[in-house]
Amino acid sequence: MNLRKRKRGVSAEVHTSAMNDIMFFLLLFFLIASTVTNPNVIKLLLPKSSSGKSVSKKTIVVSVTKDLKYFVDRKPVTVAELPAKLASYKPLATNLTIVLYVDKTVAIQDVVEIMDISQKLNIKLVLATEPK
Repeated sequence: MNLRKRKRGVSAEVHTSAMNDIMFFLLLFFLIASTVTNPNVIKLLLPKSSSGKSVSKKTIVVSVTKDLKYFVDRKPVTVAELPAKLASYKPLATNLTIVLYVDKTVAIQDVVEIMDISQKLNIKLVLATEPK
């Protein structure tokens, strides 16, 4: 009678030291990528929309904050300066589009004023929204 233990093959082990390195690099990548995503946008609470379209590359970003401060490509302007500033962009490209970022608490009359300016200058205007 043989009472010795028999060795039953090799035991299975999982080495997780390489996984720690991979997780660190993924975390680092996503942190860097999140800071670079869209640096030209001023933080606003945008209205929501169920349909959305992408915009052409020749765009002017116009932002209106809740305290009615106007920005054209992140540079502050007054309402009186807005038509001249937008007209200065017109010779740069033939097919311009204004992307209008307006805080959802801003009155519609202020939005219509910007729409009138873009209509007079014959520049296409798109209102930016967040997906639902």
